This record gives sequence, structure tokens and C-alpha cells, in this order.
Amino acid sequence: MAVAQTMNCIEIPKPGPDCNALVAGRRPVPTPVEGEILIEVSAAGVNRPDLLQRRGHYPPPPGITDIPGLEIAGTVAALGARVTRWKLGDAVTALVAGGGYAEYCVAPAAQALPVPKGLTMIEAAAIPETFFTVWTNVYERCALQTGETLLVHGGSSGIGTTAIMMAKALGNPVIATAGTAEKCAACRELGASLAINYKDQDFVAEVKSFTGGKGVDVVLDMVAGDYIDRDLDCMAEEGRLAIIALLGGAKGQINFGKILQGRRTITGSTLRARPIAVKGAIAEALEAQIWPLIEAGQIKPRIAESLPLGRAADAHRLLEEGKIVGKVVLSIK
Repeated sequence: MAVAQTMNCIEIPKPGPDCNALVAGRRPVPTPVEGEILIEVSAAGVNRPDLLQRRGHYPPPPGITDIPGLEIAGTVAALGARVTRWKLGDAVTALVAGGGYAEYCVAPAAQALPVPKGLTMIEAAAIPETFFTVWTNVYERCALQTGETLLVHGGSSGIGTTAIMMAKALGNPVIATAGTAEKCAACRELGASLAINYKDQDFVAEVKSFTGGKGVDVVLDMVAGDYIDRDLDCMAEEGRLAIIALLGGAKGQINFGKILQGRRTITGSTLRARPIAVKGAIAEALEAQIWPLIEAGQIKPRIAESLPLGRAADAHRLLEEGKIVGKVVLSIK
């Protein structure tokens, strides 16, 4: 299939707090190297790490394009050497380390997955970053088992809505926190057994009451800061805590005795700089365990807003305002 020589994209020539640091640009279309595919992008998800990159706090790994965007959906336009699974024209969604805000993007073939049956490209583009993150932290690192209870902070976010739906579909009761009554209602609609408005309720007391004093088995925390000590108060014996972001700050005080007495575990991870083989293994697990649930209609990405590529700055504003439920996606084709 014919591939253009240049493409429209979004650049960050001067990182900063203003969303207008995102500007339209033209770049050469990238060429896939061995093990990569070139994707003609139909849609690209927008995530909080993109906001950090725009501000200059989350630079791409060495050798990765400075074009933002960590997840895409589109069609395979060219193949690098030794790519055997994909063929030209295949509809795929992919996790990438950068380059998603563009008309074309290269992706490691191992990090691409078929667009699930029944989903639009907009919906498919909202999958990789959040699904990879939730799966690896909740089900691999924290080993949440069927019947165990999950507490999700930021339940109305892209990560939060994904975690609620995934856990519900896999047989895990979910408790979510959110900042408004409307967001709490949305969390319940997505499958949360309990939604706590953290602005006017003590989430520790509510969790303990709901679980009969036992606490939850796993906590997925994107807040950190002073939440961590309170998370420990929410956790059952042998409970596990996964930290995936630091919206409440990178530092906080905790009582280590709570870890010892309850035999609790604290872990955390980032995704972008992990080896391709690791992310490829996560993709395989998702395709085996989660893709059938998506195609059966048990999980469906929650899209808050879809905007054209040229309105990337507005997409960032939507995330920063914090009023939406679910994902923001850029429509490119």
C-alpha cells in the first residue's frame, strides 16, 4: 500500500505548563526497523504521562521520537524485517513509547494487538496504555485472585474505569474513589460495588465498613503522597498495594509497623521504558485473558471525548480539568 513521505503530527518545541506548548508540525514518515510495523494511525489515546511530557517532566527513552502519544489504533502500512504475524492492512491497536500524535507511527510488532471485534478505532485506541497498566499491576504484580476485593483510587479516570470493568469481568468486587457524586455514580454503572466520594467521606472508614473490617486485598493507587499510609489502613492481611502515579506527591510518611503486622506488600511500576519483550508478554496475556471479554461485550472502553488531532491542546485541557469520566482520544483519520 502507498505510504506518504511526510505526515502531520503534534510537536512540543518548548515544553511547559501551557497546553498550547503542543503545536502542529510536519515530519518525515518513520520507517519500521526489524521487528517493527508502521501503522497508519486512525486514533490515538491521550494519557496523563502525555501531560507530563508536555510539561518537560517525562522525556521519551533514548532513541524514541519526541512526538507524544503512547497508544494508537490504525492499519498496518509497512512491515519491518522478521515481522511474521501482521500483514498490510491489518487493523491493530498498539502500545508505543512515543509518536502516537501523528498520522503514522512505528510500533514493535510484539506490542500490537488486533482491534477487538465490535470496537471502533476510537475505542481501540483507548485500550493499550490503561489495559497494559492495570493488567500488569493488579493481576501480575499484585496477583489479584478471583473473589478478592480491589480498591481503585481515581475510579473515573482512564485507568480507573479500565480497572473497574476488568476486575468486575474477572470476578473481583471493586471499591472506587472519586471526587463528585456524578463520578461515583459512573463508577457504580461501570461495575463498582461501592463508590466513595473522597471529598466528603473517609475512604478508610467506608472500606472497613463495606468489608466487615477485613479490608481490601489489593489497592491500585495513582495518588501516592499521604494516601499510602491510609491505603495500609484499608488493606486486609497479606494485602498488596500498587503505586502507578504520584498525583498527590512523591513523598509521604507511613507507619512501617502496618506493613509488618499485616504482612503487606507495596510495589509499583512504570511502563514506558520497560523492554519490548516484557511489554510483548503483557500483550500476549491481554489477548488471551481480556480480549475474549471485550469481544463478548463484558468490557468496553469508556470514551469521554474524541477530538481531532489539531485540538490536542484541548484534549490536554480536558484531562487537566479533571471533570471527565473515561478516556480522551484524538481522531486522526
